[in-house]
Amino acid sequence: MTDAAGPDEAAPERPRKGGKTLLIALPVAVLLGGGAFYGVYAGLVPLPFGQPPPEGPAAAAGEAAGPDPIEAELVAGALPAFVPLEPMVISLAPEAAARHLKLSVQIEADPALADAVSQLRPRIADVLNTFMRAVEPAMLERPRSMARLRAQMLRRVQLVAPPGAVRDVLIQEFVLN
Repeated sequence: MTDAAGPDEAAPERPRKGGKTLLIALPVAVLLGGGAFYGVYAGLVPLPFGQPPPEGPAAAAGEAAGPDPIEAELVAGALPAFVPLEPMVISLAPEAAARHLKLSVQIEADPALADAVSQLRPRIADVLNTFMRAVEPAMLERPRSMARLRAQMLRRVQLVAPPGAVRDVLIQEFVLN
């Protein structure tokens, strides 16, 4: 007779522990990863690369090395300049639920370059009008898409304006009718 085990005589199998270990290890890994991300994002855990640590007596006392740039602008009196654009009425695609979009925008500009931005109002209006005509009507109807629209409008205005002149695009009126 042979010593080989037949198909009826299977070797005894060991119980598998991998499933329970995976069910426990995966959520723990996700929690640790999320905690590490939050710690770095919030500045609780400094990274070994990037900005050098502050030096001097202010750093020893635990104070920041320099003032916040926004606070420095407010203290210096260099408030941003706002350049208003004429309200635009944009006709939408025939399949859209609304027929027109009324859009009123102001451009936040560097005070030193505000005159240059105001000289470019017709070009900025053209860029914004062209972009808004190309946007899908469904995107205009979703409230959550406003941030994306603002970011894309800002990018297009920055391409037309002098470098560093435009800081933000402020939507004053956004009406679909």
